[in-house]
Amino acid sequence: MSQKHQKQSYQPLPTAAAAMDNPAMSQSSSSGGSNDDVANIPPTYSSQQLMPSDSDSMEESRQLRPTGATANLAAGLGLPPVPTRLSAVGRSQWFTVAVLCFVNLINYMDRFTIAGVLKDVQEDFKIGNDSAGLLQTVFVISYMICAPVFGYLGDRYSRPWIMAVGVALWCTTTLLGSYMQSFGWFITFRALVGIGEASYSTIAPTIISDLFVNDMRSKMLAMFYFAIPVGSGMGYIVGSKTAHLANNWRWALRVTPILGVAAVLLIMLIKDPERGHSEGSHNMEATSYRQDIKELLKNRSFMLSTAGFTCVAFVAGALAWWGPSFIFLGMKMQSGNENIVQDDVAFNFGVITMVAGLVGVPLGSFLSQYMMKRYQSADPVICAFGLLLSAPLLFGACLMVSSNELGTYLLIFFGQLALNLNWAVVADILLYVVVPTRRSTAEAFQILISHALGDAGSPYLVGAMSEVIMKHLRNHPGASGLTNELQSMSQVVESQLINATDLATKVASEAIHSFQTNLTKTAEKLTEQFTEVEQFEGLQYALFSTSFVEVLGGIFFLFTACFILKDKYKAARSVADAQEQQQQQRDYPIA
Repeated sequence: MSQKHQKQSYQPLPTAAAAMDNPAMSQSSSSGGSNDDVANIPPTYSSQQLMPSDSDSMEESRQLRPTGATANLAAGLGLPPVPTRLSAVGRSQWFTVAVLCFVNLINYMDRFTIAGVLKDVQEDFKIGNDSAGLLQTVFVISYMICAPVFGYLGDRYSRPWIMAVGVALWCTTTLLGSYMQSFGWFITFRALVGIGEASYSTIAPTIISDLFVNDMRSKMLAMFYFAIPVGSGMGYIVGSKTAHLANNWRWALRVTPILGVAAVLLIMLIKDPERGHSEGSHNMEATSYRQDIKELLKNRSFMLSTAGFTCVAFVAGALAWWGPSFIFLGMKMQSGNENIVQDDVAFNFGVITMVAGLVGVPLGSFLSQYMMKRYQSADPVICAFGLLLSAPLLFGACLMVSSNELGTYLLIFFGQLALNLNWAVVADILLYVVVPTRRSTAEAFQILISHALGDAGSPYLVGAMSEVIMKHLRNHPGASGLTNELQSMSQVVESQLINATDLATKVASEAIHSFQTNLTKTAEKLTEQFTEVEQFEGLQYALFSTSFVEVLGGIFFLFTACFILKDKYKAARSVADAQEQQQQQRDYPIA
């Protein structure tokens, strides 16, 4: 088509398509800036008529709904308009976002309820730190294994139905698990909970991406993801307080299933938007699963941001699981806190986690929208800044916990706030560097990697490390040189006595062997009963590893900044090419 048929109120299609997933481009355009970053995209010069005609279906595939004129045209064609400001969000869209946020909230409440009553669980099942960490690990392993399956289904079938079935499974297994009396059955049902949660966490962000674009998408994702730290904090509070009121930790696990039943009913009421609807690319055809994985592996921004997010998951998982127990042991060592109650510590930790999430997640989204107007590679830099700032703050909290209560809580608050800058920003990065028909698969792939190498192993790894350190401290007290001197003296005396009793060597050897056997059995039982100082120091040294992982994650995000613009352009170009191809097929149909 010639350029003379172009309407001045419409931009060339690829330019708008490139801007649709780039908040900075949209904002720059609206504020009088230029679209220089996408100037190299060749225009398709496709005309868009202002009056409906027999080719409505053709125009439907070419709507650039972030612009005002095309939004009106979409409404004329019967398509839901895509809002560009909060006041334009419809009731159905608000309802969908509210339901998804509610389910995400109770999802993370359930996930960290056990962390608020972990000491009670350990005492009930008589397990150590390694087995206690394994409770979270088996949950995350089943969660990450099932995520790719639900990602594949979410790109091809009804997303509300998939989420409803998954949430129903999660509620049922959580409730049944609370009645298990053996640790083996309890951990089995805990693993089954992960299957249900995988269905929801994989699919929900893609529904939001199909309803909103640009700044509105960032705002809605911020609302969705602040439910993670807030829900985690509520999990500590609800878990500890419910267990205290019922005088039984098992009742803490029976709160979220009740809320889950309501969530299932609400999910059934939401509408499943067309994939790519918000970007006008809802007619794009899904590629094979093998092709999806191949393209994702070649997407450097996606892979590097996933590596950085894996470090976030590692740290968040370790701190969320062991934080209340570690702080309780540290606070108890302070003078005057000998009678401190773990429920109070879990409550305080939960409140701090909630407030840090309420501030940190929206702050990350705000910084992203603000900085992208000036620096289009800002998103991964914000994530890197959050991790590199959080590392020394949380390291200082681990050092200060046994001496300064207020200072510890302040450092934890600001450390978690900095860590929470990542949640919404990482999700936004995924959505604008991956094409719409591949996003559920990308979400599932990111969940698989980040949990497999992140919070699937971090609770168990920290618990196992603390067990090794505690045993080392038990076997090598090292508090003073007195113990070593006594051990040396006993060895000398023993040697002299053996030399003096050559005639009774055989009898003495048998007696010593029998005594050593009984002593070893007694020692093995006592090794599990570590002192509170040994437990505190074991967890402290093990948690130091999280600061190193945060620095590593910051480096991954800095590398992401080197490739983000190129991959963003590539995703926008793929959408534009698909639109152009659809237009050509409709303009020149094959007889």
